[in-house]
Amino acid sequence: MRLLQNFAATRSWNWRSLTTIFHSLTSAGVFTPHKPMDERVKHTQAALLSTLLDAIRFNCSKKADARDIDAQGIANLLWVMAKLADIAQEPTPGLNETVTALLPYVKAQKANFKQQGITNLLWATAKLADNGQEQTARFKVAMAALLPFVNALKANFNPQEIANLLWATAKPGELLELNIVTTAFESLIYRISETPQLSQQDIWMSLWGVMVWCARLSLISNANQNSVIEKYMDDLFTRLENTSPNNEDEQSIIALAASWLGRACPIVPHYLRTMSQPQAEFRDQLQSCIPSLKIEEEKYLNSLPPVDLLLPDHNMVIEIQGPFHYVCGDFKTRNGSTLLKIALLKKAGFEIMEIPANTVWDQDSIKPCIDQIKTREGASRLESESTGDPLAD
Repeated sequence: MRLLQNFAATRSWNWRSLTTIFHSLTSAGVFTPHKPMDERVKHTQAALLSTLLDAIRFNCSKKADARDIDAQGIANLLWVMAKLADIAQEPTPGLNETVTALLPYVKAQKANFKQQGITNLLWATAKLADNGQEQTARFKVAMAALLPFVNALKANFNPQEIANLLWATAKPGELLELNIVTTAFESLIYRISETPQLSQQDIWMSLWGVMVWCARLSLISNANQNSVIEKYMDDLFTRLENTSPNNEDEQSIIALAASWLGRACPIVPHYLRTMSQPQAEFRDQLQSCIPSLKIEEEKYLNSLPPVDLLLPDHNMVIEIQGPFHYVCGDFKTRNGSTLLKIALLKKAGFEIMEIPANTVWDQDSIKPCIDQIKTREGASRLESESTGDPLAD
């Protein structure tokens, strides 16, 4: 408790001191959940974090001539915010408001960030968006402000920073317009391909980022550019051929890359099968409206994560997209993981119907989807009857 009392005067600290203390406490694991945790310790930990977050917002709210916010401090603090969001087992009170207060300074300080700060900021904003912080527009402004400097400083980034940047610019998916990302991405992937020695972690992150970029291009039918990028993907995949994935994420990356490249998959990835309530609700509605329709659930296709619903007679996949498929859970902006899965399914020849989970209970939104499938089912049955197919009976 004495430690917490000492932090009570935090508001009087300057920006650099506050940044250093917050970064040190987070790196030391002070805010990392530990089980079992004494309730008194847990309460002290929560109060300490609240005090520090409040102090950041207080500093941000000062008049311009009284603020001592610098570029490095902004980069460090948003990196810490991303770490906190990543390790938190439950929403952290005040975190979203603190991120809101910090993000405008990214654009204001954009010319003052060095390559490490740019890397940390892009990683942090991508991570925060992935963890559901409701800041879609602010994240877009911050990342768009930084991307031109990625290309300008491309010669200064080391391999680890490049891998982080490839991941960070791919993770937000549709948040960033493709033309804004392309120049930065092309310069980064060229640099990583010219680096003979890469850590396995750098290769994993880079390979995933390149796949998402290919996915975005394929979904707008940019086949010519994709063929060039696939050469980089193939090179990164080859570097991993004699390695063993250490976790499920790495297994998935290997399987997805093998599927994209048409290569033999060296491992059998493990995916969890989970049936969401919106998924079950739509399945029941669909089956009730079209009793003859054949529906398969949580089906594995081509070493890909299981699809929600498969209509095998129509070669159609239906994905009920929950909030984790979208940036900040906005049900509009698809993230990189979602784009990659959709592109791979289309590449495999499946027709895809994507339905935001928040529309499943809205009959005005769902009816056109069911009507479309009903029309296809009717046409299929007519064709079967005309050819004497016994399935029509």
